[in-house]
Amino acid sequence: MSMIARRALSLATRQTIRPAQRRFQSGGAGAPAGAATERDGDVLRKGAKRDPELYILLSIMTGAFALAGWHFSRNPTSSSSENPVARVEHSEPWKTGGDARYQYHPGGDPSRGKKDAPSALNEVIIPNVNLPKELHEKYNKWGKEGY
Repeated sequence: MSMIARRALSLATRQTIRPAQRRFQSGGAGAPAGAATERDGDVLRKGAKRDPELYILLSIMTGAFALAGWHFSRNPTSSSSENPVARVEHSEPWKTGGDARYQYHPGGDPSRGKKDAPSALNEVIIPNVNLPKELHEKYNKWGKEGY
């Protein structure tokens, strides 16, 4: 048991941080300019020979990025998935002087007549509200057509 304690003590007292080794880019002052690029190419070739599965990984990743690029070039993403609606021509509220409602053709068929679009605001109907009569008639939607 004393051997284990002695070993742990000796490891704890050793210097744990060692200075980093310095590495130089070029082979020295007399090395030719192309020597660094040749050495880099040798390193890449040696690494590829050591890990040949990287070629398979490279081909899979290239294919995945090519497929994603092709998909997004043909089907761009959008911020919302809205369907086009057949609106009635010149039914904008500022042109008709109406109560700020657009009109549309049900099912996109112009022969079916016009219909008022639902409100873009979230409306909640609260039946028991004490309002003056004029405000109650204006804002109360309970039992009215379209609600």
